[in-house]
Amino acid sequence: MGRIVDLCGEIAAAAEDGPEGLVLPPEVWERLRADWEDEDIEDAMGLVHDSLLQAELVESADSLSARMVEVLGTLAEPAHFQKAERAADPLSLEVIGQLVRRVARLEEILEAYHREGAPPDRRGFDALQRRLADQGIEHEMEEGREEDGSASAPYAGNGEDDGEDD
Repeated sequence: MGRIVDLCGEIAAAAEDGPEGLVLPPEVWERLRADWEDEDIEDAMGLVHDSLLQAELVESADSLSARMVEVLGTLAEPAHFQKAERAADPLSLEVIGQLVRRVARLEEILEAYHREGAPPDRRGFDALQRRLADQGIEHEMEEGREEDGSASAPYAGNGEDDGEDD
């Protein structure tokens, strides 16, 4: 296994992006042929290419997810949520709910994958998830929060003017 890792490391260091994937300079290919079969070199190039694509995919997914958490989090604010309830926005609550569920799952995966950098501020996003889950039963949920002593700001957003006085 260690030899394969060494081969992949050499390929990653020497390979360049070509029109159809990674390309090794001819002199590197010839040097590697001294110890490896062409099939092994090609397999290692495929592994390196897939690894690079996976890293780009995770980086792109992380960036997209962080932005979606931020944008969807703004919909937790009462005025925005009510507008969406009335279908005044181009996004219906059904579509918003689907986006929230998919982004929430992506966030779970990114956290498990050891995301680089700080995660996005989820307060507004989490508040939107609660609003969507409570839709139609808001009154009952509010009563339950009051009984539990957690009535303060059930749908607080991103920390911006959450309706509480300082």
